[in-house]
Amino acid sequence: MKYFGAHVSASGGVENAPLNAAAIGANAFALFTKNQRQWVAPPLTPGTIAAFRENCEKGGFTPSQILPHDSYLINLGSPDPDGLAKSRAAFFDEMQRCEQLGLDRLNFHPGSHLGKISVEECLSLVAESINMALERTSGVTAVIENTAGQGTNVGFSFHHLRAIIDQVKDQGRVGVCIDTCHAFSAGYDLSTDAACEKTFAEFDEVVGFRYLRGMHLNDDLKAMGSRVDRHASLGEGTLGMAVFGYVARDKRFDGMPLILETPDESRWAAEIRTLRELAETR
Repeated sequence: MKYFGAHVSASGGVENAPLNAAAIGANAFALFTKNQRQWVAPPLTPGTIAAFRENCEKGGFTPSQILPHDSYLINLGSPDPDGLAKSRAAFFDEMQRCEQLGLDRLNFHPGSHLGKISVEECLSLVAESINMALERTSGVTAVIENTAGQGTNVGFSFHHLRAIIDQVKDQGRVGVCIDTCHAFSAGYDLSTDAACEKTFAEFDEVVGFRYLRGMHLNDDLKAMGSRVDRHASLGEGTLGMAVFGYVARDKRFDGMPLILETPDESRWAAEIRTLRELAETR
C-alpha cells in the first residue's frame, strides 16, 4: 500500500494536521509537533493529544502513515557545548511529544560541524545524541534525513548515514528518510529509471532498505551535485518525473509515509493524484 501525503500545517494545534491532510486527499502526512522556529513550546495538553488521536482515527491515519519533523533549529552534531545541550534538550522534548501523540517515528536533519570539528566527530556527536534520546523515550524511532550537503551540513552521503547508525546502540529504533531533492543535489543521480536502480542499489548496500522509514518527494531547482537545497514542484525542476514513478511503482517503498515538501501547497492535491496514477502503472 502506498501512503502519499504532504507536510501539512498544524496551525491552531497539532489536532488540525490530520484534518488538513484529509482535505487534500492524502493518506499520509508530515507535521511539526511544535513551532519549528522556537526552541521551547508549551507542553501538549491532554485535550490536544486526545483530539489529535481522534482526528487521526477518523481520517484513517495510523502511525506508519505519519512522519513528524523536528525543529530546523536543532543541531545534534554541534561543536558548541551550549548549542549541543540546547539541541539535545529540544530533541528529547520532540521525541517525547511524538510518544505522547502515539507516533512511532521522528524525522530530523542530522546536524552541522560548523567548520569547527571533523565530519567524523560531528557524526559521532549525532549518534551520541540519538543514544541519549532513545534512552529517555520509548516506542519512537529516530529517523535521520539525508541532506543536500549545503554549507557544513553532514548527512549528504549514504556513508554518513551508515556511520551514524553504526554508533547507535538500539538499531531497532533508528531509521532514515531519503529526500529526493537532497539526494540529487548531493550528487546521487535519480533522473532516469536506470539511475534510480543504481542509486537505490548503492543505498541498499551502504545503508539497507530495512532502515528506510519514509521519503520526501521533491523535485530540485538546482543541478545534480550542486549541494544546494532548493525544492521544486514535481516535474518542474532538474530532477524530472522518473524517480517519482520509480518510487510509486516499487514495492520497497510501500507501507511508509511518502511526503511532498514541494513549494506550492495549492498543488499538493493534484500532485498526490499524479503519484497515485503513477503507482497504478506498476
